[in-house]
Amino acid sequence: MVMNVKPVPTLDDEINEIRLATATIINKEILPNEAKLWGWLSDSANAPNEALEEAKALRHQIQNKVKEANLWAPHLPKPFGGMGLSFLQHAYMNEVLAYSPGAASLFGVVAPNSGNQKILVQYGTPEQHEKWLKPLTEGRMQSGFSMTEPHNPGSDPRSLTTRAVLDGDEWVINGHKWFTSNGHAADFYIVMCRTGDPNDKSGATDKMTQIIVPKNTPGVKIVRGVPVWGRSSSHCEIIYDNVRVPKENQLGRTGTGHQAAQDRLGAGRVYHCMNSIGSMWRAFDLMVERATTREVHGGEKLEDKQFIQGFIADSYIDIQAARLMTIHCAEKMESGADPRTDISAIKIFVPEAYHRVVDRAIQVWGAAGVSGDLPLANMYLGARTLRIADGPDEVHRILIAKNVLRRYHAGETWDFGN
Repeated sequence: MVMNVKPVPTLDDEINEIRLATATIINKEILPNEAKLWGWLSDSANAPNEALEEAKALRHQIQNKVKEANLWAPHLPKPFGGMGLSFLQHAYMNEVLAYSPGAASLFGVVAPNSGNQKILVQYGTPEQHEKWLKPLTEGRMQSGFSMTEPHNPGSDPRSLTTRAVLDGDEWVINGHKWFTSNGHAADFYIVMCRTGDPNDKSGATDKMTQIIVPKNTPGVKIVRGVPVWGRSSSHCEIIYDNVRVPKENQLGRTGTGHQAAQDRLGAGRVYHCMNSIGSMWRAFDLMVERATTREVHGGEKLEDKQFIQGFIADSYIDIQAARLMTIHCAEKMESGADPRTDISAIKIFVPEAYHRVVDRAIQVWGAAGVSGDLPLANMYLGARTLRIADGPDEVHRILIAKNVLRRYHAGETWDFGN
């Protein structure tokens, strides 16, 4: 199977060329090698060393081809080693990248590094750019994002209790985090800390600051990798015990941490949705391929079954609706309009649509659908996870309702404009 990407008349020549060039590398270099690149991940603890080394060498080879094609780091400005794409252009490219799970990492776009790079670009000093951003972009470093806490709701950043206190020219950090992404592999973490008056009980979000903490700093204690869906993961539980880092490791002004997180998460939610659409596209192709080739009940094809025809029709509707909603949101973000209600809307709808499409594809494939031979099982778990990650559905529904009601009370309507 290959991804069929054609020029879109409504897109400009530049983004059409980028989409086609991206699809060419995915079709020629990644799809034929998915088993070598990532097949061992389902049982990495028992993977032979030669398989790990072969995958590492192959990734390096593909990354070099990506760089030669000038497709590296689409999310970053050119002065920082990226492609310099606009937000909307990157969204369109993301859709193509997501056709093969893991392909984005070979193009220099992998969470949490990509989000941390964006924070460093926007809030970092020239010295921080040189020390942390440059090696991170070039792949010489890895990073983690340390925000969520086990005893406080992730949907309410005002509840975070990890605290940083200035002692001379150093921040002293104490707290307990978990689901710190990329915790084991990271060379440094960006840690969300409360930096306001310890006696202030208001829980104001402007009392938060993000601080760079190298992993090898004394007092950084990795408790464990938190299992996800019964599998080991790189999401770590970490205790910060009197961790001291220089004051210059602070990102932006004191108190800008919450806004930095929102800048990171808002764009990230749109990218996640475009990723989901690319994966839905792959699941749909797999479903139709199976329906048109699988014979059952004496030679009849699955495609002749009305149940299967319904799966195909409903999945087509889900993909088109999800894609148009997400593109509309990306266009609004690029125009400078307020996208918050639309971000919440796609954050709810797209993962649910993704989950439905993959579920149907698994049903059409039967037992093979939940095997490690196809990407569908991992897609299914990823789709379900997205209903919690970056804010649970329930919180986003409340935000949508509040924004709509606010407009009606102001004498306006549900139409938030284009």
